[in-house]
Amino acid sequence: MKFRFTPKSSPVRLATIALVTAAFGLAFAQTPAPAPSPAAPAPAITEIPPAPVPAGKAWVIMDYTTGQVLAGENYNERLEPASITKVMTSYVVAAEIANGKVKRDDPVMMSERAWREGGAATDGSYSGFPVNQTAPLEAMEKGMAVQSGNDAAIALAEHVAGSEEAFASLMNAYAERLGMKDSHFVNAHGLSAPEHYSTAYDLALLGRAMIRDYPETYAYNKIKEFKVGAMNPQPNRNLLLWRDPSVDGIKTGHHSGAGYCLMSSAQRGDQRLIAVVMGSTSEKQRASDSLALLNWGFRFYETHRLYDVGTAIATQRVWKGKSKQVQLGVATPLLVSVPRDRYDALKPAMEVPKQLVAPITKGQALGMVKVTLDGKVVAEAPLVAVDAVEEGGFFRRLWDAFWMWWDSD
Repeated sequence: MKFRFTPKSSPVRLATIALVTAAFGLAFAQTPAPAPSPAAPAPAITEIPPAPVPAGKAWVIMDYTTGQVLAGENYNERLEPASITKVMTSYVVAAEIANGKVKRDDPVMMSERAWREGGAATDGSYSGFPVNQTAPLEAMEKGMAVQSGNDAAIALAEHVAGSEEAFASLMNAYAERLGMKDSHFVNAHGLSAPEHYSTAYDLALLGRAMIRDYPETYAYNKIKEFKVGAMNPQPNRNLLLWRDPSVDGIKTGHHSGAGYCLMSSAQRGDQRLIAVVMGSTSEKQRASDSLALLNWGFRFYETHRLYDVGTAIATQRVWKGKSKQVQLGVATPLLVSVPRDRYDALKPAMEVPKQLVAPITKGQALGMVKVTLDGKVVAEAPLVAVDAVEEGGFFRRLWDAFWMWWDSD
């Protein structure tokens, strides 16, 4: 890929480009065309078929690396997330562990409230930890992730924040930090409650953050069964763990108000996708639809790393500096998800001010790089200075000031 510059080019540069273009045109004109191959392969199909539409209220499939939505419907509609809520609970607990507030080996009490509101006497799923007894925090987390234990979720919330209500405030604070603009939590388990809602898109963002920020905790979601005390082992409700070895999480959810929900993630090679299905009609349906979405995404899309941090992707003229040029790069890796076999159709362009003036600090934002496909922006990032450019001496500044004036409109 070659850059297209938005600032005006100088007459000398335009003349040079014209000469080079003419030379290449002459060279191609004098080269005889190769004979067509008698067995030439059919051209690749570039048009992507529509994604399989799941049964239910809302769905989305997202590329993990870029956060790009590949397809979806109603994915910004606020719905009850059911037990997918527990992914938010897991994220908060993992964040508090990382911040040194709690530890994985902390003894966590199964309080009477946690047992009464989320235990065996309720209609929801439970882990079975004995009431008024403690268990290691890590075991409670597995009981919540694998068994979808409502009792374990409440116990963890009480341990981390003192009460489930205080923990819900933490959930909302972390959700805001993650950019989950259409989510609000009032409990740690996901049973139906007024003002407890999220969206398919927000939940995909949450799953992406969970995988990226706390992979050790995320790994609990691929455990196929978990046993508490003398109880029989309880299986993970994510049927995809048995159907496809590339699936390694993440969480199911169900109650009468939410229907059947599933957030799933799979990795094949270097590519990872996240699918969220909400309000499906059955346990089997949500699994089948989610796998169909993942298969579609892997079949028709691929992820590319366009530019790395610290690598110069362009050079721009600098005025009044010790150096006459500055190298431009990106502050974070620039990645993009595109239809397979369309990488060569990407068109990057750079937008920078016509005149850059020293001093320039390392990492200073100086413009934008935008990558388009078929005229649509598919990735963009700030352009920053790879290295600093110090201010030049008096005569350099005076000389450049004259030429800047001369070159101005």
